[in-house]
Order: sequence, then C-alpha cells, then structure tokens
Amino acid sequence: MPRKSKKQRNVEQLARQQRVRDEARARRRPSRDDLARVLLWQMITAAQGRADARIALDKLSESIIWELERQGFDVRESEDVFEDLAGRYSDGLFPFRPKRHLRSRSTASGL
Repeated sequence: MPRKSKKQRNVEQLARQQRVRDEARARRRPSRDDLARVLLWQMITAAQGRADARIALDKLSESIIWELERQGFDVRESEDVFEDLAGRYSDGLFPFRPKRHLRSRSTASGL
C-alpha cells in the first residue's frame, strides 16, 4: 500500500485533533493549560495573603523563570509576564473568562 501524501496525513490529523477536542468538551475535561492557569492563580493569590508575600512571590517567580529560561525563553520577558500576571491576580478579582460551553443548559439559560 503506498504511503499517504503529506496533505492527506494533515487532513486526517486535523480530523483526529478536532475529535479529541470535541470529546474533551463533551466530557468537560480540562486541558493541561486550564490546570496550569488555575494553579498559578491559586499560588499567586495564596502568596498575597501571607505576611511575607513578596518573598513568597519572588521564590515562585525565580523558580518559574528559571524553568522558562531552561526551555529557551528570554529571562526579562519571562519576568515581565510573571509580574504582569501577579499584578492582575493580586487585585482579588477572579481573572478567568467563563467557559459558557461547559455550563449545563439549565445554568446557561439563566445567564
């Protein structure tokens, strides 16, 4: 059997990826990025409530930025992104947009 063309493989991969996303949505399964966003938000807001909040945030920032640098990201840009997030998360407001597609029909109709 001859090998499929690159175009055909890409079309099939696109269909597989869409099926996976649709199944995850139907199962209301969070992605790795969803978990990471919530975890970072919880860590930043928890550090804000501590007396030594700046020290805790600095340690968290150093750890995350070190890992990003190891992956090839620019240190200064990584620091800027972290500080921007920490500033936004520290205002006490819930920073995430509602995932309306995850709400049940009865809940969504009340919005």
